[in-house]
Amino acid sequence: MNLQLDARGRLRHLLALEQLPADALDALLRRAQAFAAGEDAPAALAGVAVCTLFFEPSTRTRLSFQLAAQRLGAHILNFDASTSSATKGETDLDTFRTIQAMGVRGFVVRHKGDGAVAALAEAANPGVAVLNAGDGRSHHPTQGLLDMLTLRQAKGDDFSKLKVVIVGDVKHSRVARSDLHALRALGCGEIRVCGPAALLPDDGTLDGCIVGDDFDAMLDGVDAAMMLRLQRERMAEGLVASLDDYHRDYGLTAARLRRAAPDAIVMHPGPMNRGVEIADDVADGPQSRVLAQVGNGVAVRMAALEALLG
Repeated sequence: MNLQLDARGRLRHLLALEQLPADALDALLRRAQAFAAGEDAPAALAGVAVCTLFFEPSTRTRLSFQLAAQRLGAHILNFDASTSSATKGETDLDTFRTIQAMGVRGFVVRHKGDGAVAALAEAANPGVAVLNAGDGRSHHPTQGLLDMLTLRQAKGDDFSKLKVVIVGDVKHSRVARSDLHALRALGCGEIRVCGPAALLPDDGTLDGCIVGDDFDAMLDGVDAAMMLRLQRERMAEGLVASLDDYHRDYGLTAARLRRAAPDAIVMHPGPMNRGVEIADDVADGPQSRVLAQVGNGVAVRMAALEALLG
């Protein structure tokens, strides 16, 4: 038994895709697809209190979870660290325990610290579920799930023949790590990772992947290009020479996209830096699935909340 699963193998917390069995991942995706197709479950969490406990700024992830909980009939409490007792010195754990004592059963937690969400899950009472909405550089499981759902909708359930390239700042990306875990679990045929050497991890994260810094070559014949946000602070650290240079070498343009398979899809977790990692005509073009990813985020988060708290 790990922290995510109970003694019978049922989901107790959702903290990382790395520790999630393939059949559990598949079950969440199938339920999410049902929600995406229009199935409703307005009473699934009736009377259940869910707190979005965000110690880090967020827009799309927070709103997506709030909408998902609302559609399931939950009571929603919003926590913002910038206006909370955390500014008075209260620890994250004390905050968590205080809200838990009010009878809240579900916690959607976002935190800048690696492992911080798992630490709160360790302190959860029986029957209380913690869902990781992004922690440090480590995990963003629902983003990984929504990306896989988007791929499935475009390419079908069999990933064994797919070639997928992940491009950009992988080293600092929790999204990339969750996507890599999910792609491996679902049997993706070929995973390519592309970016400047300074933005690629050297700790085993990319084991089993085809790794390179020639974006044009890495795009050849891929079925999906998953672009990552360039975190501009990395340029200040000297890891990228300039935004113009980055776009020249790693920006996805319409001309570059023609190297991919004719029916390749383009994905981006957002927020996008237009004209840096992706050109306007690609972000808004017919092969883009960026807005589909946003829509799928609500369906995936409904599936996760229902599995944990329903």
